[in-house]
Amino acid sequence: MDRTLSTTGTVLPPLRAECLPHQRISFVNGPTPDRRPAADAAPRTRAPFTATFQALPQPRHWLLLGALLCAAVVALGLAVQLPGDTAAELGVDQGLSLHHAAALSAVAMAINLVFGPVAGLLLIALASLCILLFRRNLVGAAAFGITACSGWVASEVFKLMFARERPNPALLFDPLAPETGSNSFPSGHVSFAVALAFALYFLARGTRWAKVVAVAGAVMAVIVAWSRLYVGVHYPTDVIASFLAGSAAAVLLAGLWNRFAPRLLDRLPAALTTLSSRH
Repeated sequence: MDRTLSTTGTVLPPLRAECLPHQRISFVNGPTPDRRPAADAAPRTRAPFTATFQALPQPRHWLLLGALLCAAVVALGLAVQLPGDTAAELGVDQGLSLHHAAALSAVAMAINLVFGPVAGLLLIALASLCILLFRRNLVGAAAFGITACSGWVASEVFKLMFARERPNPALLFDPLAPETGSNSFPSGHVSFAVALAFALYFLARGTRWAKVVAVAGAVMAVIVAWSRLYVGVHYPTDVIASFLAGSAAAVLLAGLWNRFAPRLLDRLPAALTTLSSRH
């Protein structure tokens, strides 16, 4: 312990570093920095909404492919107008109606509800809203919603063209959801499922989930097609035409989107492209 001598020769007590209880002194590294956050630190801001154009996957000859798919739907619609064709297809519905099971009936009726017009539109709106809020992607949300709805639009156009009567519920052994009317060809439920599968794939493209989503979407569309025959509200050619109509709608929409969407985005008001500044 170091001691010092006074001018008179008296030994003085050792020096001590004294400080108040709330103070700390460092003789090596200097004063301890204040680690408290600055009062005027800038708050975190959310990521901005993106309103830049995003191209959708499309075949090289998208217009020709879409036209061929539409022509196939028209040819099939003309074919089902021939006498005797409906009677042959009715046997498929009757066979499924004869072997209804409680579990399968519950699944088919749930699909009948979820992929119907009301629940389907709510599903699309909710998914588009999630894309907008969580991905902050205004254009992606619009592309998803339009693509998913395109199947319904296509089915309604072809329904008006052919006005095919639905299977007669009185001829089924166990009609689960009796429906009548001249809107059987093609199936709106299946067309929506096909277009929704395309929309989900467009959303997942470029990620590791793209192939999984593509396979899951195809399986979903097949299950919905089976449910329409199981319930007894469509003929087999109705659901076949739905796959063609839904695919045609998605292909044509992708081509039109890539061609005209950039021009529309350029005309959007500046307030929409800087939407994040208000959040």
